[in-house]
Amino acid sequence: MELQLWPVLVYLLEKLNSWMLLVILVTFLLIIDFVRKRRPRNFPPGPQLFPFVGTIVDLRQPLHLEMQKLSARYGNIFSVQFGSLTFVVVSGYQMVREALVHQAEIFADRPNIPLLQEIFRGFGLISSNGHIWRQQRKFASATLKSIAVSFEEKVQEESRYLVEAIEEEKGQPFDPHYKINSAVSNIICSITFGNRFDYHDNNFQELLHLLAETLLLIGSFWGQLYNAFPLIMRWLPGPFQKIFRHWEKLQHFVKGVIAKHKEELDQSESGDYIHCYLKEIEKGDTSSYFHEENLLCCTLDLFLTGTETTATAIRWALLYMAAYPHIQEKVQLEIDAVIGQCRQPTVEDKEHMPYTSAVLSEVLRMGNIVPLGVPRMSTSDTTLAGFHLPKGTTVMTSLTSIMFDKNVWETPDTFNPEHFLENGQYRRREAFLPFSAGKRACPGEQLARTELFIFFTTLLQKFTFQVPASAKLSFAFTLSLTRCPKPFQLRALPRC
Repeated sequence: MELQLWPVLVYLLEKLNSWMLLVILVTFLLIIDFVRKRRPRNFPPGPQLFPFVGTIVDLRQPLHLEMQKLSARYGNIFSVQFGSLTFVVVSGYQMVREALVHQAEIFADRPNIPLLQEIFRGFGLISSNGHIWRQQRKFASATLKSIAVSFEEKVQEESRYLVEAIEEEKGQPFDPHYKINSAVSNIICSITFGNRFDYHDNNFQELLHLLAETLLLIGSFWGQLYNAFPLIMRWLPGPFQKIFRHWEKLQHFVKGVIAKHKEELDQSESGDYIHCYLKEIEKGDTSSYFHEENLLCCTLDLFLTGTETTATAIRWALLYMAAYPHIQEKVQLEIDAVIGQCRQPTVEDKEHMPYTSAVLSEVLRMGNIVPLGVPRMSTSDTTLAGFHLPKGTTVMTSLTSIMFDKNVWETPDTFNPEHFLENGQYRRREAFLPFSAGKRACPGEQLARTELFIFFTTLLQKFTFQVPASAKLSFAFTLSLTRCPKPFQLRALPRC
C-alpha cells in the first residue's frame, strides 16, 4: 500500500507550483499555532489570541499600563501571550499576596525569559532555580549579612563623596543621574570587589553607561520583541544586539576583578563577596554549584540590581523634593531637629524621623520602580482564584495595581506622605510591596533601605534642591530594568 501511495504523492507535488506550496505551508503553520495558542481548560481568560503574535497591545504605551487596562476588563487574574511567551497576570493586593505569600513554595521559580537565559544561562541569583538558586541565595544572604556590620559606614563614606561631587556644580543646573549611579554603584563595588572608584574614573563611567544602556535595551520594545520571538530575532540585526556586546564587556571587566582576587587569595584577608566566594570554591565540593561561571553571574546580578533600583529611587526622591518644596522643607526641619548640621545620619536616626520615613515610602510607592515585579513560575499544578494553573505557568504580578489602588490609598495618584503617617507616627501599610514578597523577594531589601535613607537624608541635610528656572518639571519615565525618570536637571543650593 505504501509503495502505491508514494508515486501518487510525487505526482501531486509535481503539479503544485511554489505559490500553492507556500499557501499549504502557511495554512499548516497556522493550524499548529492555533492549537498551541489555545488556552488550557479552566485557564484564566484574556483577550483574543492572534496567530503567531498572540495578544495584541498598544506598543506605544508602557506594558504595565496596558496590563492595568486589561485588568479592568478581565479582573484580577487573566492571561496574555506574546509570541512564544504565555503569562498569567495577577493584580490587586489580595490576589498577589495569595500567589506570592500563601503559595510561596509553588511560585518560587523563575521562568525561562529568552534574553535573561541567553545572558545568565540559568546561573546567578535572578534567573536560577531549584537547588542552584537556594544554594546561591543562602550564601549571598549570609555574606551580605556579615558585610552589613561595616555596610552603614561604607554608605556614610560614599555619601560624603557624593556631597563633594554635587558641591562641584556650585548651584548650577546639572543632571544628577550619573553622580547618583556612581555613588550607589560604589557601594556594590565595595561589597563585591572590595574597593570603590573615583567618579571621574573613565573606565568606571564607561561601565555605568554600558550597564544603563543594557538595561534600557532589555526593557525596550526591542527587548520585548526578542523575548517573544527569540528563534527569529537572534539572527536579525537591530539595537538589541548591543545587549550582548555590552554584556561581554561587563563580563570582561568582572573576570579581570575575579582574576586579581585569585592572585591575592592566599595573602588577602578581604571579606568582600568575590573573596568569600572563591574561598567557597576552594572547598572543592563537587556536588555544589560554586564555580567561576556562577560567581561571574552572581556578581553581575548584584552589580545590576544593586545599582539600578536604589539609584532610581534616589533620583525619584530628588525630583519629588524639587516638585514639592513644602515637603522638602518639612524633611529638612526634621533632619535639623534630630541630626543637626554637623554629624552624619545613621540608621538609628530613622526611628526618630517618621516624616522622612513616610516621604521615602511615598517615593517608592509613586516611583513604582518595578511595576510588574519579576516574573515567577509555578513548580507544580495549582489553583488560583478558582482557575487551574499547570506546572510551569509564568505569573506576572502587577505591583502597579497595588501601589495605585484607590481602595487602599486615600489619594492614590498624588504624592502624599500622609499615606504613611498616623497621629504623627510612621504607619506601616500591609499593601506596600516595593520589594515584592515571598521566596523570591529582593534579598537586599534591608541594605537598599539603609542606602536610600542615608543618601537621602545626607543630601537634604546639605542641599536644597530646586528646578532650574529655565526647565520644566516632568514626571515622565522610561522603562529599563526599572521605571526610571527621564533625564532632568536640578539646582543643588548649599544649606548654610
